[in-house]
Amino acid sequence: MTAPAWPADQVTRRPLADLIPYARNARTHSPAQVAKIAASIREFGWTMPALIAEDGTLIAGHGRLLAAQQLGLEDIPVMVAAGWSEAQRRAYVIADNKLSLDAGWDIPMLNLELEDLKLDGFDLNLTGFDADEILGMLENPNFEPATADEQCKLDELAPQMVSCPHCGQEFNAREQG
Repeated sequence: MTAPAWPADQVTRRPLADLIPYARNARTHSPAQVAKIAASIREFGWTMPALIAEDGTLIAGHGRLLAAQQLGLEDIPVMVAAGWSEAQRRAYVIADNKLSLDAGWDIPMLNLELEDLKLDGFDLNLTGFDADEILGMLENPNFEPATADEQCKLDELAPQMVSCPHCGQEFNAREQG
């Protein structure tokens, strides 16, 4: 099967001066958020191109554009969405922002990743969470409650597998009386 022709399939660089923010963009970016994006770009580099229309109007990447301006960058990677109607462009401006909001978090996994990054000495503020959020997650992990089926098994003990140091045979220590 051949790959479909995508409306935005190649990354190029464009000067910031040539990019036109979409005047009716409903998504807002606080100075604190723009600072976080700028810090992310400094740490990880530019990892996702902005999406623009053929005339240079920004479709996706308004926050990244603001961060690029804050960092004093002269140009950024972009992809041009060719062949879209005006309605498609306007709808995608909304969809690009809304679709990411529909995602959730696996809280125990997030806590595990943050703990490991902390142990590695990584600056957790670069994850996008603010210091209070990080502190709250690390000090008070928000574990999801067990399902009704799992709660019925709370009186069962998990096997405790041990190996005999002499013969290497494994057995469940809880079953040995």
